[in-house]
Amino acid sequence: MRHRPIRRGLRPTGQTDSSRTGSSHTASGDTIAGRTTAGAGRCHTEAVHRPPGRALRALLAAFSVVAIGACTPEPDADWMPPPTEAPISTSPTPAPVFVGWSDPSKVGQPYGDKVAGLLTFRGNPTRTYYGTGPVPRVTPSKLWRFPKSGGMCAESRDERGVRLWCGSGWTGQPAVFEREGRTWVVFGAYDRKVHFLDAQTGERILPDFPTGDIIKGSVTVDPDGYPLVYTGSRDNYFRIIAIDRDRPTELWRLSAYDVSPTMWNDDWDGAALIIDDYLFEGGENSQFHIVKLNRGYDAQGRVTVDPELVFHTPGWDEQLLRDVRDRDISIENSVAIYRDVVYFANSGGLVQGWDISGLKNGKVPERVFRYWTGDDTDATIAIDEEGMLYVGVEYDRKTARGKEVGQMIKLDPSRADPLVWGVKDQGSGLHGVFGSPALYKDIAIFDTNSGEVLGIDRANGTVRWRFNLPAPTWQSPVVVDDVLIIGDCAGDLHAYDVSDTHADPKPLWTITIGGCIESTPAVWKGRLYFGTRAGAFIAVGLAP
Repeated sequence: MRHRPIRRGLRPTGQTDSSRTGSSHTASGDTIAGRTTAGAGRCHTEAVHRPPGRALRALLAAFSVVAIGACTPEPDADWMPPPTEAPISTSPTPAPVFVGWSDPSKVGQPYGDKVAGLLTFRGNPTRTYYGTGPVPRVTPSKLWRFPKSGGMCAESRDERGVRLWCGSGWTGQPAVFEREGRTWVVFGAYDRKVHFLDAQTGERILPDFPTGDIIKGSVTVDPDGYPLVYTGSRDNYFRIIAIDRDRPTELWRLSAYDVSPTMWNDDWDGAALIIDDYLFEGGENSQFHIVKLNRGYDAQGRVTVDPELVFHTPGWDEQLLRDVRDRDISIENSVAIYRDVVYFANSGGLVQGWDISGLKNGKVPERVFRYWTGDDTDATIAIDEEGMLYVGVEYDRKTARGKEVGQMIKLDPSRADPLVWGVKDQGSGLHGVFGSPALYKDIAIFDTNSGEVLGIDRANGTVRWRFNLPAPTWQSPVVVDDVLIIGDCAGDLHAYDVSDTHADPKPLWTITIGGCIESTPAVWKGRLYFGTRAGAFIAVGLAP
C-alpha cells in the first residue's frame, strides 16, 4: 500500500452556504421541531410585450398604408430578392452535462450503466436505489437456502465479551449483479467469510473467502466492471478482493490502524463508494478515508490495483467531544455523495459534509457542513433530488439535543438552521432508528428499534401512516414496484402495497422465514435475497 503525503485533520467550520453544498433548495412553511417557519420565496419574471390598443392599431395601420404607398419604388429589372434566412430552430436545448462526482438526476437510479445490479448498500451514491421487480404481489416461496443445512456461525468479541454470532445482521445487504451471463449474489456473514453464490441455485460460484472475524456490513461490487469486491471485517481490515481467478484473491487491505488518530475500535461496517477510480469509506476507527485505486489489468488479463491512501481525517472534533462527554465515537454508516459533497454521520451524532470538488486536482477536501443530532447516528443518510438529507438517529444517550430535534429528521445543508423537520421516537430504554430511510414518491419511510414503521411526508414531516412489527426492526425498508418489503424480529417477511402514499399500507403477503430478519433484503428481478440471525441466507420469489 502506498501512502501519499497528505494533510490531515479538520478545518473547524460552522454551517455552510449553498455554494459549498451544491444545494439551492429553500424550505418555505415547513414544520421544524414543532415550529412553523417561513422561508424565503422565489419568483421568476420576464418581459411581457402588450399589444397596442384598438385606436392606436388603426392609426398605425393607416400610417403604414400611406407610408408604403409613398415609398414603393418602381420595379428594377436587375433587382433580386435577398436570400431567405434559415428558420430558427424551436427544438429544446439539451440539458447541460453534469460535471462532478454524483449527478443529482441519478437519485433513485442504478449505480451507473456499466454493471447491471444492486452493487452496494442502498444501491447508489445517494443510497436511494433498492432493486428491480417485478415484485411478487402474491405469497412467494422460499427458493433456496444457504447453507443447505446448519448455519453460518462464528465466535466474536465485542464490548459484551465473546459470543456466538450466526447468519447475517445489520446492515448485511447482499450485492446482486450480472456477470458473464450469470446472476451473482455476494455477501459477508457472521461465519467470518465472504460468499459468492449463483442467484438461481444458491450454489457456490467461487470458494468462500475467509477473514479473521465476523462481517457485519454490506459489500460493494465495482461499478465500472472491474472484477473486484470491496468489504470490511471486524478483523481490523478493509479489503479489495479479485473475483476473476479460480479463487477469490485479496489484492490489497487497509488496517484500521494504518491512520491516526483513531477512536473506538477497528471494525468496518460501512459499504464503500467507488467513483472515477476513487474509493470513499468511513471506519469504526472514526476516520474517513479516500483511496485512489489505480485499477487495471496485467499481461495475463487479470485485474490489478495499486491503491494510494490520498486523504483521511478524524470524524470527530473537539466540540463534539465536549457535547457527548464520552469517546464512544465511530463511523458505522455508509458514506453518501451528492454533487461534490460526501456526507456521513458518526455514533456521536455528528452529521458532516466534505467538499471533494478539487480532489482530482490535488485540493484537500474541506468540511463544509456540520450538524449535531445529539445521539448515535449509525443509519446511512439518504439524499433526495434537491440535496436534502434524511437521517435516522438513535435515542440512547438521552441528551437534551436528541430530545429536541427528534430521531427521524430532514436536513437542508444550505440553510443556517438545517433542520427542516423532526419526528420523535423516545422513551425509556433504547429507542430511535438504526435502519436507513427509503425515499418513495413524496414520503420517507423509517422503521424504529421499537418496531414502528412510519410513512412521513417529505415536505412537512407529517406522519401519514404508521404500523407496528415485532421489534427490533433494524433493517432498512425497501420499496420496489410500489411494494414495501420489510422483515421483523419474529422471523416474518412482509409486503405491503404503498402505491397510495396518503393511505395506510395494504398488506399483500407475509412469509415465515425463521430467525430475526435484521439484514436488509436485496431485490433483483423480482427475487429477494437476505440473511437472518438464525444462521441461513435465503432466496424468496415466485416458484418457476
